[in-house]
Amino acid sequence: MRFSEKVCLVTGAGSGIGKAIAKQFAAEGGKVVVVDHTEAHGNETVGEITAAKGEALFAKCDIGDLAQVQQAVNVTVGKWKKIDVVVNDAAMMTFTPIVDLAVEDWDRLFNVNLRSVFLFCKFAVPHMPDGGAIVNISSVHAHQTTKNVVPYASSKGGMEAFTRGFSEELAPRRIRINCVAPGAVDTPMLWNNPNIKSGAEKVTGAIGKPEDIAAAVCFLAAAEARFITGTTLVVDGGRLDIL
Repeated sequence: MRFSEKVCLVTGAGSGIGKAIAKQFAAEGGKVVVVDHTEAHGNETVGEITAAKGEALFAKCDIGDLAQVQQAVNVTVGKWKKIDVVVNDAAMMTFTPIVDLAVEDWDRLFNVNLRSVFLFCKFAVPHMPDGGAIVNISSVHAHQTTKNVVPYASSKGGMEAFTRGFSEELAPRRIRINCVAPGAVDTPMLWNNPNIKSGAEKVTGAIGKPEDIAAAVCFLAAAEARFITGTTLVVDGGRLDIL
């Protein structure tokens, strides 16, 4: 059990990739903090974990809100006294050309996709034992993207830069931080993409399952990845090769 007695906090854990990650941590003995802004989704994940004899609690949180992020961390530490693993998964997309995009929409996306990574790292790291791990969920869009999703691609590129730099700050405590960059994954976020619906963006090549990403995340969070930090693992079924 790779995560026995480990406290694993996962944002966006109410659905999709985040839910699969949370369930995998729990299946491997982790005590899971399900962070999500939708109470019904978060409680559903907790219910599935506890039904499988795992341990989990729900922390309702708008991850772009400073006070709510602090509260999610405080709830975790109040319950289990520490945080061993942080996974920043929650994200949003916009599908509007830059010249037509409202400034407020740009700010909201960066609050959710990038500022939240900073906030959870800032407030969780003081409670992380030496040897902990952070895994951020990036995207192949950080490397190769399409029109009308520039804010999303930019936020993921920023996430990868943040990860590289912060790894140096964390090194003295042996806390590792890495990214996983998924390709096309069978989630509502993929199929609700209006570019996909309209045919403007074609999904070619392999489509992964949330569990495929969860496997990569759990590897990077586990002890066997102790010599890996400050990097991005692309998990895309070869999608970048054909873009």
